[in-house]
Amino acid sequence: MALVVGALTLPLPAHAQQSTQSPAGNNALPVEDVQTFAEVFERIKRTYVDEVDDTTLMRNAIRGMLGELDPHSAYLDKDDFEALRETTEGEFSGVGIEVGMQEGQLTIISPLDDTPAARAGLQAQDRILRIDDTPTESMSLQEAVDMMRGDEGEDIRLTIMREGEDSPRNVTLTRETIQTESVKHELLAPGYGYLRISQFQSRTGEQARDAIAALREEGELKGLVLDLRNNPGGVLDSAVDVADLFLDSGLIVYTEGRLPDSDMRFSASTQTSAPDVPMVVLINGGSASAAEIVAGALQDQQRAVLMGTESFGKGSVQQVLPLNNGDGLKLTTALYYTPDGRSIQAQGIEPDVDVVRGRLEVAEGSGLNIREADLENHLRNINGDTERTEREASLAESDYQLGEALNLLRALNVLPRAQGSN
Repeated sequence: MALVVGALTLPLPAHAQQSTQSPAGNNALPVEDVQTFAEVFERIKRTYVDEVDDTTLMRNAIRGMLGELDPHSAYLDKDDFEALRETTEGEFSGVGIEVGMQEGQLTIISPLDDTPAARAGLQAQDRILRIDDTPTESMSLQEAVDMMRGDEGEDIRLTIMREGEDSPRNVTLTRETIQTESVKHELLAPGYGYLRISQFQSRTGEQARDAIAALREEGELKGLVLDLRNNPGGVLDSAVDVADLFLDSGLIVYTEGRLPDSDMRFSASTQTSAPDVPMVVLINGGSASAAEIVAGALQDQQRAVLMGTESFGKGSVQQVLPLNNGDGLKLTTALYYTPDGRSIQAQGIEPDVDVVRGRLEVAEGSGLNIREADLENHLRNINGDTERTEREASLAESDYQLGEALNLLRALNVLPRAQGSN
């Protein structure tokens, strides 16, 4: 048995506390419905325009049964199992997007960093109308994923409809081997670190711990931006590990379902990498599932300020159950809840500070367009060079949300000193 949050899977975490409730009682199959199924099966066999073998009909019936439950339950044949494993380990061949079904339409949840999809400018909430020449309207989620996977070097054409645009656009991508590094880090300014997590893979917790240690080697860490934008989720255990890096006590997340092994509680350990560093967490509509677990835990425990836009709202947990024929079943078995008991399902996480992604515009004639420090050959302050670094100066232009997060971190550091002087 394995737990899935988002699109990835991992064996059930050993440190999770499980409930001891008794399972729900079994219900007998309704005889009339079974007879109707058998009648439909037989009529398809006899009268459908093409001959269809029994195995194909039964597999299609199972897929249809699961597909009508929710967007995340699915039948997994051996190839699907392998694809799930590859994604969990962070290496697969494709274009690098996480997709889901919204209102019956194939929708991009988020593009993965440094992939063909990201480089082509695809965005969260883009609707995929066609894959090559095949309409996606009646396509299952698994069928769409299978079509977008393929051999490295092969082209694929996606027809994309973006909100606010009048007509669809065609985007041609070249499949490549996606080797995703889920964690990146750098210094935004002296003392202020940036930690980007693009998805939660099996080693993400370990990689994030190493990244924080590397940032600390640069000197005192006065603040940290944790960027979870366009993070589609992933392994539940890794999400818990990441939240635990910043919490030294308390609940991180809990799950509730119908069966005993679906009810679990995950709590922070006393050992942590950055328990007191001021934090801003960036989220948006592409932050889903495991990313929402981390954001919700840090928000409920008042450990960080959440900034950006409302998250995706994927608050369900799937178990991967092996079948006797070697295939598997990915089945939604529980909902997860933040420490304060909030269900994220179809609701999402509301940021503490709303900042819509965009470019900071300065009105003409406002007098704010040019600063003394921007003038060529300006006099420098005798107490030190006050010029902004190129990295800092570009934030407001290229990533307004990140620039605002850095500003907020600086304010959080100034505020305690100001209060202490009163």
